[in-house]
Amino acid sequence: MTGIPSVVGDVMTRTVVTLQRGAAFKDIVKTMRRRRVGAAPVLDDDGHVMGVVSEADLLRKEELRDGVPGRYAGFLCADDLTTAAAVTAGELMNTPAVSVRADATLPQAARTMARHGVKRLPVVDAQGVLVGIVSRSDLLTVFLRDDEQIAEEIRRDVLPHLFAAEAEPVRVRVRDGVVTLTGRVSDTALVPVAVGWVRGVEGVVDVDCALAGPRRRPDLDPDLPVAGATPRTRTAQGGARP
Repeated sequence: MTGIPSVVGDVMTRTVVTLQRGAAFKDIVKTMRRRRVGAAPVLDDDGHVMGVVSEADLLRKEELRDGVPGRYAGFLCADDLTTAAAVTAGELMNTPAVSVRADATLPQAARTMARHGVKRLPVVDAQGVLVGIVSRSDLLTVFLRDDEQIAEEIRRDVLPHLFAAEAEPVRVRVRDGVVTLTGRVSDTALVPVAVGWVRGVEGVVDVDCALAGPRRRPDLDPDLPVAGATPRTRTAQGGARP
């Protein structure tokens, strides 16, 4: 991996433990235990992803053995009972497989995992052929990005588009991924926009925005009356009288 990780292809694992549809239950357990993986895609003869077998699928056997079905069958759905009776990868797998493309962004992959309640996703090409696998821990790689790299990207790619004409430059400080913005800007309506753009920079954990509006201009003539006040006239001695 080179550069800054921003898409799935930057962080995915390219060497993947896979299963054939006819793989037997015990062989699946042995393979996943030996390779220390929690799930494996099931492929057809052309490398297309047909489904995924996870440790949770395998554990259905344990949940329903030794008479347990009689006690808990009422709480189980038909799919659980079918999975518990399965003996091959083709019978065990969840299908259709939830997958992601290599050019998907890391937030897109994270949302897909959350929406489907899975911990990893097969990565496929346009034809559905497996090219890798991405896990939740892979997606966290972006948060290892150096603070100064984050600050430099904000100064280069965010601030010039919003606050290029400011008399005082907006200052950026990043510590442990938390970005602090300080300074004064002429258009405070752009502050929420800036915060949103900064949050979108890879590796940003949070944004602490302390941007303020322009300084108030001092009165040009301190002797000018305040709006709404009663006018006052001056005496010859310089005092004031109503």
